[in-house]
Amino acid sequence: MDISTLKKTAVDVRIGIIEAIHNAGSGHPGGSLSAADIVTALYFDVMDIDPKNPEMKGRDKCIFSKGHAGPAQLSAMGLRGYFPMEDFTQTLRKLGSIFQGHPNIKIPGIEMSTGSLGQGFSVAVGMALANRMDDERGQIFVVLGDGELQEGIVWEAAMSAAHYKLDNLTAIVDHNGLQIDGRNDDVMTVNPIAEKFRSFGWHTDVIDGHDMGALCRASAKAKELHDGPVCLVCETVKGKGVSFMEDQAGWHGKAPDDKQYAQAMEELKAAKAALE
Repeated sequence: MDISTLKKTAVDVRIGIIEAIHNAGSGHPGGSLSAADIVTALYFDVMDIDPKNPEMKGRDKCIFSKGHAGPAQLSAMGLRGYFPMEDFTQTLRKLGSIFQGHPNIKIPGIEMSTGSLGQGFSVAVGMALANRMDDERGQIFVVLGDGELQEGIVWEAAMSAAHYKLDNLTAIVDHNGLQIDGRNDDVMTVNPIAEKFRSFGWHTDVIDGHDMGALCRASAKAKELHDGPVCLVCETVKGKGVSFMEDQAGWHGKAPDDKQYAQAMEELKAAKAALE
């Protein structure tokens, strides 16, 4: 896809997020919306995948370690063709649905059930190491939240990845500056993120997490480096794309009501029309 089409697709991802969470009556819109451009770049441009063959050997894999923002990943996957989009938007968090509030390995294309923060990152390190041992190609992308970096397991995984020089591993940090209890810097600062990853031995870049061209270029470049893991610190806005949700910690984990849903959809559809 060209950048213009990718931008429109990212709006569709956001529309899917809002529709699914509103229909569910619960969920995590803020961190899902901030990651929408990231997942669009991965699923529609960067990753070597086949939605009709989710178990394709040598495929790239995406682990959503910030599992509460799973609606971003699921919305992108639905649009990409892994499953009918309406199955996600109509049954998220409903009893008996495979579309739980977090990524669920029963869903085609989901590589790991996540939710307990930090564990997805650790498993991604194991997947990258396994690929090397099996001489199997395929990049492992793992998306983390910035609040998630408060977990000690994250830094054990970061240390291991650098020690084993896992050049088939790319960590993407969704740095929106907020978590459920407020600003990261007030709760438990995680800064300076880039300097920390560099000190652990990672190739690290800081990019605008809403600049589609930058996301695609940086993610593609990460696949070409061959002397260690890569970390992309993406500067984002929590709730990006919906005015009343942007940079508001209160939208970390609640669904919009009918009036808020209507406003959000109006804004997103207008944003897409402006890109036409």
